[in-house]
Amino acid sequence: MTSREAKQKKTPRGFSGKKAHTAQLRASVMVIRKDQVPEDICYVAGVDVAYTADLSIGAAAVLTYNSLSLAESKTACTKTRLPYIPTLLSFREVSPAYSAIRKLQLRPDVFLVDGQGVMHPYRLGFASHVGLALGVPTIGVAKSPLVGRVGEFNESGWAPITYQNEVVGAALKPKIGVRPLYVSVGHLVSLERAIEIVKHCTPNHRVPKPIRLAHNMAAKKKRAIKAFVRC
Repeated sequence: MTSREAKQKKTPRGFSGKKAHTAQLRASVMVIRKDQVPEDICYVAGVDVAYTADLSIGAAAVLTYNSLSLAESKTACTKTRLPYIPTLLSFREVSPAYSAIRKLQLRPDVFLVDGQGVMHPYRLGFASHVGLALGVPTIGVAKSPLVGRVGEFNESGWAPITYQNEVVGAALKPKIGVRPLYVSVGHLVSLERAIEIVKHCTPNHRVPKPIRLAHNMAAKKKRAIKAFVRC
């Protein structure tokens, strides 16, 4: 489903954007920004969501942390209950993501989520929503910033992003000459540790390998659904 198609769908009766924003602000105070990820990480997971027709496809790919080799993967399809609404994407994506993650047999130590964490106008993006819903460490990894001003890059290849006089994330260049990624705390992790983990998981491409594999899985499932519908 394209963004335009999603916008054309009506918001379900009873859903209030104002109430959803209020819920985000209330939940945001429960986000823990201190590192509770094990020092020795065994498994890292990537999470992404794709759309087709009226279905949302959640995907979770679990990789061994040291070698970044695929250990397990799951997908799940749920009915798309909300259209695309800016700043409220997590309400649309958390259900398929949750359904895919719950299928996993392995227990990842940390999840990289394709979306924002606290770098969000209401301090609760998709990554933070998933972290709170499951009680697991999450990191938001996005291709563009939603809010904030990017500062100067340091020798480690990242720059702080400030919003409303608070550092809410970082612009990270995994390699020289590569466009930045935008990293933010999801839940149960510090920003410094989040940057370290994302850098480790991005050896060759701009997008961290766990998220890239989850994206590919969701896209493959989407193609299979489309092919079945045409038959």
